[in-house]
Amino acid sequence: MTDQLAFPGAEAGAPSASVARVLIDTPLPHLDRPFDYRVPDDLLAEAGAGCRVKVRFAGKLTDGVIAELVDDTAHEGRLAPLHKLVSPEPVLAPEVLTLARAVADRYAGTLADVLRLAIPPRHARAEAHPREDQAPPPEDPGSDAWYPYLDGPAFIEALAAGRSPRAVLSVLPRHEPERAVAQAVAAAVRSGRGAVVCVPDVRDVARWDAIFTEVLGEGRHVVLTGAQKPAARYRSFLRVSRGEVPVVLGTRAAAYAPVRDLGLVAMWDDGDDLYAEPRAPYPHAREVLLLRAAQQSAGVLLAAYGRTAEAQSLVESGWCVSLSGDQAARRREWPQLTVTDGTETGAAPVRLPHAVFTAVRQADGHVLVQVPRRGYRASVACQRCRERAECPACSGPLVQRSARAPLGCRWCGTTVEHWRCPHCGDDRLRAPVVGQLRTAEEFAQAFTDHRIVTSGGASVLDHVEPDADERVLVLATPGAEPTVVGGYAVVVLLDTWLMLARDDVRVAEEAHRRWFNALALAAHHGRAVAVGDSPTLQALVRADPVGLAHRELAERAETHLPPVGRLATVEGPTAEIAPLMQRSWTPHTEILGPVPVDEQRERLILRAPRREGSALAAALKQAAAERSAAKLPPWRIQIDPIDF
Repeated sequence: MTDQLAFPGAEAGAPSASVARVLIDTPLPHLDRPFDYRVPDDLLAEAGAGCRVKVRFAGKLTDGVIAELVDDTAHEGRLAPLHKLVSPEPVLAPEVLTLARAVADRYAGTLADVLRLAIPPRHARAEAHPREDQAPPPEDPGSDAWYPYLDGPAFIEALAAGRSPRAVLSVLPRHEPERAVAQAVAAAVRSGRGAVVCVPDVRDVARWDAIFTEVLGEGRHVVLTGAQKPAARYRSFLRVSRGEVPVVLGTRAAAYAPVRDLGLVAMWDDGDDLYAEPRAPYPHAREVLLLRAAQQSAGVLLAAYGRTAEAQSLVESGWCVSLSGDQAARRREWPQLTVTDGTETGAAPVRLPHAVFTAVRQADGHVLVQVPRRGYRASVACQRCRERAECPACSGPLVQRSARAPLGCRWCGTTVEHWRCPHCGDDRLRAPVVGQLRTAEEFAQAFTDHRIVTSGGASVLDHVEPDADERVLVLATPGAEPTVVGGYAVVVLLDTWLMLARDDVRVAEEAHRRWFNALALAAHHGRAVAVGDSPTLQALVRADPVGLAHRELAERAETHLPPVGRLATVEGPTAEIAPLMQRSWTPHTEILGPVPVDEQRERLILRAPRREGSALAAALKQAAAERSAAKLPPWRIQIDPIDF
């Protein structure tokens, strides 16, 4: 056995070495190292680095991947032979293995867990597909999509010249970010290199795929997402692995794609929580791409309408440059925003303020209304005493899912036909939190000349196609806003206070990201109205996502939170978390908690300076390995979680 990973230039199928260092498919931290096996004579010609194999491990046949082939071993005694060569197809490239090892170390995880994210399941029919030649470089598509941004064309010129510039782009509305990224990818491909582009979800992939085909031409990129059917996903993976195509477009699953001669990694809207992997070791696709760019000396492009604190930290550290339009361009392209607190002549706030009513009534086109919550009545309370209406069975919150539906419990699903307040005896209800369906009813009564359309929950629209001379009023939850030809004449942001009411360190950043994304759907010279507190919405008024990100980063620095510091959470049984407080971590690690997660589990938070992040992750992994060796249930360890 050995725990060394090295790549002395071995190529699949070529070496005559008789020892295979195999990465076993096991999640146990104390077994996170390669194991040496003898290559039988009948497999010497086909077995190579990166090939899938089956080996006997702990008495069972186990899947594995050959990390490399060598001539000797440090193992004392007789080596067990490889049981079977599953396929001679090399699915693990050396640079991807190096990346996977770095991701596992960064997130205190195991290499096997990362490789499950990086390598899709095998599909034999896809492997049988004949190899294809790579298409010639595309025609120069120009860089017109980059003209609105200061130093934008220079970024494209640097990529085309074979250099690796790194930039964070603040996109202006109606300037097709997918086209700008496609032109950057084309520049990298024309320099003889490849590119990886990640977008949040499959809805984005479909739109970006059409633009990439238009800019790059047919056959120069593949789509790679976790939502693809197994055969299609594996076929796309193989086309990249074999060098048939130089560009990959996809969701977070594409971050590990084995693109050869990588020249550019790009990501759209890096603040979207869909980039956070829900499976161990819970890596964020942005961090995977940044690690990869650093290892392979590739260019970087993070593009979004808003800006995250993580992206701003790359700019302020000097690792990336900031690309954006000048102040005049921002004022010209973003819609003019009016803020109202919802009050009328000093009275209490109303659901449909006069400023919103007037803007919608005067709109000469389609209207988008962003509503923070989906459903009908997302929360109900007593009309008299304002106490929350609770389920009589479990004390959970009651909701109403449609106009004619009875009250139901959000926790246990109990139906409540006749409710009466246990505090004051009143049976009347009010709705402090209203969803987009109830809001649609209110707007339908107020604006009878509009067709009302809703988007959210299980019914998300990608695009709205109005009939001729028809005006549409779309009510959508954040992230479910459909596009419309020509853009919206008016964009309304309702109940902004509700999006800021969550107890989350990223709440302001996330709310503004969704607001900027909605405002970007406005037509040229469109208007916008936001219902909320004016001081908290000044970044929208000034169309200044960079200034907001700078302030957010400064606040993170004061509290030593990511990206300025490193944060780790450890969840486990209550009796086993407390001893971790006495364990030695890094010199400047702060221990917060533990705090209860539920009746049996607690969470411990460890906070350390960024320079000690690697040491903290290594210490956590060592603790997990000790627990694994003792055959104890694993903890849930997360490094820099997006929420906690």
